[in-house]
Amino acid sequence: MHIPPEFHVFETEHWLVNHRTNSALPGYLMIGSKRFVDDLSELAEEALLELGPLMAKAQRALGRGLNAERVHIGRYGHTPGHSIHFHVIPIYGWVEALFWQDDRYRMLNTFAEGLGETATDGAELTFFVWREFCERSVPPPIQGPNVA
Repeated sequence: MHIPPEFHVFETEHWLVNHRTNSALPGYLMIGSKRFVDDLSELAEEALLELGPLMAKAQRALGRGLNAERVHIGRYGHTPGHSIHFHVIPIYGWVEALFWQDDRYRMLNTFAEGLGETATDGAELTFFVWREFCERSVPPPIQGPNVA
């Protein structure tokens, strides 16, 4: 998949870090392998050795540079044609506040049995970010710097 250069953030020998092209959430990063593989076990040892420190740098940059309160990092999806990649999702206080203000997402409570460990979790906030900031034609208002 071609990533336009204006979305490139950082690059190593084995990885490209870019802003997610269809996300209105500032700092939503993708870390993608430059080598087309779909399994961590298929990556060269050098690529694997770069990955952990690269994820840590991305998390630090989002925390220090954009004041993300939390950063969720995960591998999702199984779309053919995409190399292995990781989502680096900043969660700002204002994003979580928007989540709590939107009554539609209270439906998620009906799936749980008993009390959770916290009021919400990474899965619920990731779902909220995907639906509201990546899939909506008009996303919620951004507080702070925008993607550009």
